[in-house]
Amino acid sequence: MPRIPVHTVDSAPEASRDALTALESQYGKVLNIHGEMAHSPAVLHAYVALQDVLREHGTLDARTREAIALAVGKEDDCDYCQAAHTGGGRKAGLSDDEMIDVRRGRAAEPRLDAILVLARELAARVGNTSDEAWQSALDAGWSDEQLTELTTHVTLNLLTNYFNHHVHTELDVPAAPEA
Repeated sequence: MPRIPVHTVDSAPEASRDALTALESQYGKVLNIHGEMAHSPAVLHAYVALQDVLREHGTLDARTREAIALAVGKEDDCDYCQAAHTGGGRKAGLSDDEMIDVRRGRAAEPRLDAILVLARELAARVGNTSDEAWQSALDAGWSDEQLTELTTHVTLNLLTNYFNHHVHTELDVPAAPEA
């Protein structure tokens, strides 16, 4: 059971309304996570700002971003994020089988797998990644810029994972298939 109610655009604090309206337009409704984040304009705006920065300056394609989100969501046991990013993964071109493999800890594509190993280490080991995982990602063709950027993708996903655990966000999107 959620710890806080889900705000609508009308019930949200004034400082959250514009951001919540934009998210509602983007997703077709106010998602529970966004309506809960709206309780704190600082939380909602931090979330939106990270997304905006990655959209404007990021170098990773949508497929890779969604795979990272799925890997981190599984690492953190966040059912909400695994469900939400399953929908996003489909839109980005990942098959259901590919997404299940990512959530099981192995991507079929060696290049994608290399960055996901690093993403999982970032999430599981509080940022302390191994030299072997870093080098494997470089050897797979990822650049220093992309591996540095990975930190922000993982951080964004940790924010949403932790938030959902903290407030007990209820699922309002189709559940992810069993992994």
